[in-house]
Amino acid sequence: MAEEDRALQGWSSFRDSWRKTQEVSIPGEGLRERKKRLLRQQISDTATDLFLEHGFDEVRVADVAAACGVSEKTVFNYFPNKESLLLDREDEMIASVRRALGPDAPPGSPIDNLVAELEADLERTFALWLDAGPEAFEGVRRFIEVLESTPSLRAAQRDMMDRLVQVAAESLAERAGVDPQDPEPQIAAVAIIGLWNIQFQALRAVSDSSGTAADVVAQMTDRLRRAARLIDTGLWSFNVAVQGTTSRQQLQVAGEAANDARKQVLAAIRTARIAWRDVALEVQAHRAEVDGRHRQGGYAGYAADRRARQQAQRDVQREVQRAKREVQQEAAKAKRDVQRAGAEIKAAAKRGRPAR
Repeated sequence: MAEEDRALQGWSSFRDSWRKTQEVSIPGEGLRERKKRLLRQQISDTATDLFLEHGFDEVRVADVAAACGVSEKTVFNYFPNKESLLLDREDEMIASVRRALGPDAPPGSPIDNLVAELEADLERTFALWLDAGPEAFEGVRRFIEVLESTPSLRAAQRDMMDRLVQVAAESLAERAGVDPQDPEPQIAAVAIIGLWNIQFQALRAVSDSSGTAADVVAQMTDRLRRAARLIDTGLWSFNVAVQGTTSRQQLQVAGEAANDARKQVLAAIRTARIAWRDVALEVQAHRAEVDGRHRQGGYAGYAADRRARQQAQRDVQREVQRAKREVQQEAAKAKRDVQRAGAEIKAAAKRGRPAR
């Protein structure tokens, strides 16, 4: 009970710090809009408090409405379903996606733009943690526990991420001038929105650590950037289409991404070579075993052992040839990928090389 009390107290401190940021007036916001925004935040905060204390399934929407002094109808005017009372940041996330990926996004890689949005959000969260005190982590852990132990919340979270993927695909397609249903913006959107999952998984992984808030944020930022580098390497050619080829810097970015791809290809070939060496060692061990059986069997069993050895050698040779073909095919594919990357960079340079 003491641990649960600490978690609830930690969440209460974090919520109060967050609420202070929401009470600040937004430029251009009228009194009516401000009241609606604050009431929505109050309903979500109250619902979250009840869910963390009693469990999501044990709390009804009617309980949330009563605690806020409003009707159930009012609650549903602000939130489409019960799950959105806890997962209440979808609109903010959609806005972040459009800022980072849409036609009005800053120049540069879509990945870098979204990472900047996520890191800015982490910085705001870090400030709230500092204001709330060290017990805030207990509240974060309790939030994650409720989310992951409730099937309907997990399903709602997946649905929310699917909607974000579609927003991302539409934003990328509009910026690149392609159909949102084309495979390129679709797969790019899935990869990019995956950064939010990385951020959440990182939060879950480090929330149990004994480090300071600064340590936690640093670890989360490191994981986020590592994932972003990997995604950006895979999407570099689509990034060129999205960004256009109007500057030498963009071509340099594409070249750096291609170089990263070459490094990954070399790593794959090294892995294949290790596998090849393992096969060779297995062949040697198998032959030694067969020879040992021959020596023990004497002349009487020589003919049978000889046939067995020949069959074993044929089996091993077939396996060796199969493994060799796989290594050769992997190396050939890697070579084609590198050649294609180089050709695309040259083509991009011819289309948009800036004047010297």
